[in-house]
Amino acid sequence: MEARNTIEKKMDSRSIKEEIIKAGRIAVNQLVKVAKEEIIKPDPEDELAADRLKNAAATKKLAIFDAFEIMKRIEEEEEKLNAPEEKEEKKSSGGFAERRSRK
Repeated sequence: MEARNTIEKKMDSRSIKEEIIKAGRIAVNQLVKVAKEEIIKPDPEDELAADRLKNAAATKKLAIFDAFEIMKRIEEEEEKLNAPEEKEEKKSSGGFAERRSRK
């Protein structure tokens, strides 16, 4: 029964991670849209034009960097999900000396 609960938890955890990855891809697509938007053209009569340009450029930079960061993490998590599962080592109740003496 305990093994079944462990398997169910792993499956549930995997499906949650897959959903997070999907959501991350959606977020990246939205950030790409922000990065593609044109920067506001300066109006010579607008006193705040320089500030607006600066803010628009900073927003684009942040969107681009965030998109790359999210994509990197998505790739790392996909590698973990697709990696073959490692078998758990047998746990011994003995101490260091006992474990070493068996080898």
